[in-house]
Amino acid sequence: MAEKQWAGTTWGSGRLHQWLIGLLRLTDVRLIYAFSSVFVIPVCLCIRGEGRRIIYHYLRDRMGFAPLKAAWLTYRNHCLFGQVVIDKFAMYAGKRFKTDIEGYEHFLALAQQNDGFVQLSSHVGNYEIAGYTLRAENKPFNALVFDGEKASVMENRNKMFADKNIRMIAVKSDMSHLFDINRALTDGETVSMPADRIWGSQKYVELDFLGKKARFPMGPFSVATMRAQKVLAVNVMKTAAKRYKIYVTPLHYNLQASRREQIRQLAQSYVDELERIVRLYPTQWYNYFEFWNKE
Repeated sequence: MAEKQWAGTTWGSGRLHQWLIGLLRLTDVRLIYAFSSVFVIPVCLCIRGEGRRIIYHYLRDRMGFAPLKAAWLTYRNHCLFGQVVIDKFAMYAGKRFKTDIEGYEHFLALAQQNDGFVQLSSHVGNYEIAGYTLRAENKPFNALVFDGEKASVMENRNKMFADKNIRMIAVKSDMSHLFDINRALTDGETVSMPADRIWGSQKYVELDFLGKKARFPMGPFSVATMRAQKVLAVNVMKTAAKRYKIYVTPLHYNLQASRREQIRQLAQSYVDELERIVRLYPTQWYNYFEFWNKE
């Protein structure tokens, strides 16, 4: 099994999460943003030096920003990540965010078909927003989630998604979640999977990403090509305090090519779209571990 380089859980205890939800029912999220940016984030930057270093090098080496700008954007990155986490709890508290959708017609076209399809996400922006917005009344939506997430977070997700035709499939170390994925696609449902982190398997696709080789998990691309599924990349990016923009982009691969080549083509299409999004929103990259291959 591949070594997992990221924690995969939301910081804080269940009691703290419930306290935050209660506070957000009474408070404007912008006040919590301000408190976090002034008091919490500077402390986190000092304590969690590894994440600070990784994001700085991403902004400096991969995005090409000058040293001072990269340092400032490292702070902004951590502030935005804090805001995204706060926004998730604000939604659990009953608050809503405005969304603009680019490419919504691609989702609607697939949602109206009998066949299932695959959505690929990334750890950028705030993908959980998509669960409240991109919904099909007649097609259940299955989202892969990390099995080790905090019980309080999973409980809140279950409450929020209970009446939205959304199910969660926990990613298991024994790979048993693959049976649930297979069942969902066989039944013509939608399956959503993150495709930018390797965990639970040593199989990967190595591609150029932002000018350097990086490894992406083969699993999501293999699942989609096994059944010749249609595939969408969905990225949800924060554009203002109470607003997000959802990008829905079809991903392509040649059904006549060999299976191995189909996987490579689909992975390349995903990576191309991810690079486009990251260049548009460089401070909303939230992979706080060594993402690129060490030379």
